[in-house]
Amino acid sequence: MIRILDSKDAQRLLRRRAARLEEAEATVRPILEDVRRRGDAALLEYARRFDGFEGRSVLVPRARLEAAARGLSRAFRAALRTSERNVAAFARMQLPRPQRISPMPGLRLSQIVRPVDAAAAYIPSGRYPLPSTVVMTVVPARVAGVETIMVCTPRPAPEIFGAARLLGATHVFQMGGAHAIAAFAFGTKTVPRADRIVGPGNIYVAAAKKLLAGETGIDFVAGPSEILLIAAEGDPRAIAADMLAQAEHDTDAAAILLTPSRRLARAVAAEIGRQLKGLPTAETAREALRRNSAIIVVSGLDEAVELSNRFAPEHLSVPDASLLARVRHAGSVFVGPYSPEAAGDYVSGPNHVLPTSGAARLRGGLSAADFVKVISVQQLTPAALRRLAPAVATLARAEGLEAHARSVEIRFGKEF
Repeated sequence: MIRILDSKDAQRLLRRRAARLEEAEATVRPILEDVRRRGDAALLEYARRFDGFEGRSVLVPRARLEAAARGLSRAFRAALRTSERNVAAFARMQLPRPQRISPMPGLRLSQIVRPVDAAAAYIPSGRYPLPSTVVMTVVPARVAGVETIMVCTPRPAPEIFGAARLLGATHVFQMGGAHAIAAFAFGTKTVPRADRIVGPGNIYVAAAKKLLAGETGIDFVAGPSEILLIAAEGDPRAIAADMLAQAEHDTDAAAILLTPSRRLARAVAAEIGRQLKGLPTAETAREALRRNSAIIVVSGLDEAVELSNRFAPEHLSVPDASLLARVRHAGSVFVGPYSPEAAGDYVSGPNHVLPTSGAARLRGGLSAADFVKVISVQQLTPAALRRLAPAVATLARAEGLEAHARSVEIRFGKEF
């Protein structure tokens, strides 16, 4: 069911799968332009065509959200609050702080932190509705102080509507795909314009975000979900279960185990086959395991960590904290046998909206810091500016910017 490969035979698998966005970009480009030009009229047409929407407005009425919230089970509400509490605590830790320094007498430098005015979260609801993504996007925005927090989802799901209401979203829209991203990027009469759009989506959502980056802020362009596990020993049942938890996401998902133990490799492969038999999502998981996944036998943990850094996985599972010092590229790291990726998906606190397709080389996961701006502030006394004036004038004239130099010197009586 899952391949067992030697590391020398696994290079092709570990070579980053290119995100094939070109075809999707060509498909969504006219949709984006149409929504920009025609606003709500185009948005409604695409929502009806692609999302099966039948109403007059994509804005979900407050009464419908409140009814969805009331209909949530007590157990679901408790789980949601557990997740909210831990995600909020981690988000508060991530926020940049206002700070102030004085590197020389009379020179006062500081930074102030301000939230964006409006943020939008894309919440998938196709194969699986994901209310957990409402937590991971709305709560950090709320912690950051964003006033307008919008959620969109292409199909009505009571858990998503109810979670959005309970967690403090100010607007919820029933829309999805590229047209939803365009509505947030440009704004319409119904949909306020967003300063930042976050959250996972399919290849058309990713293509739309890529094309509109700059028109609005985005988190990152996401591809298929992935996990890489490193283990020299351990419970084959738990390792297999972790790989299946990733594989059931999507047929394009990837689950890779790096181990120096051929015995463990065989045991995990056998467990995967056994656990698949009783798994409701076995059809999806089986395809993901066949196409994109493998157990790779490496020479040792050093080679495993190096291969992991080259792959830059979205999720990385390591056996203990001793390997952390060598981890350079990963979206989120799970340490030890009792830190399964599923805990991070739902309740442990760090965000589950993570970079994929090698983007972990460039940045980490969604953070409360994504919803704020750090604004620099500087104030100089006359004495401080006088001391710095020669350096300013020298550097300005070296660049051929005479007016820059004069703008300082004129303050101390020099005539031109």
